[in-house]
Amino acid sequence: MPSSPFDQTLAALDALHAEDPRCISLQGESVPKELWHAGRMSAWLERLHEHPDALIQLAVRGQHLQRWTVPRSDYPEGRVGYLTWRRDQGQRAGETTARLMREAGYGDEEAEAVSRMIRKQGLGREAGTQAVEDCACLVFLENYFGDFSKQVDHDHLIRIVQMTWKKMSPRAHELALGLPMTAEARALVEEALAG
Repeated sequence: MPSSPFDQTLAALDALHAEDPRCISLQGESVPKELWHAGRMSAWLERLHEHPDALIQLAVRGQHLQRWTVPRSDYPEGRVGYLTWRRDQGQRAGETTARLMREAGYGDEEAEAVSRMIRKQGLGREAGTQAVEDCACLVFLENYFGDFSKQVDHDHLIRIVQMTWKKMSPRAHELALGLPMTAEARALVEEALAG
């Protein structure tokens, strides 16, 4: 029996994620980093939404697609360079995901809706876009924040946490506050939220 357009698209996304040459070790097994990241995104979506629709699930799964192919170092240092890199990554991931969806049998309207979610259009107004942002923020706080906090100037880090927090939904705030963190990371988050 042929798989559904959803299953075909999900498999195609994960096949691209699995091409990531960077790997992490999980219980003694080497896993492509981006495939692992996509799995964490989907796991957070399950905690955020009881019954997310298929389009939101695809947007969350495709949000970080093939990021290793365009490294941050290809862009200028500083905020403008970072924002340009992030915008370009979202555009490329959105286009690729939409193409995979069309190839699997989705229509243009559905493919474009997912592409908009991945590009973070409608943040704060569109449920799918908010879900993508919430999952990305939660994955960052859960897995990257501790190391990231050691590489960034204190005041800049506080501003980053504050900006991240503003983009998150109340449900994501609740989940973020329940994350296990080192005492140092927790203190930084508390300082940012108090300011």
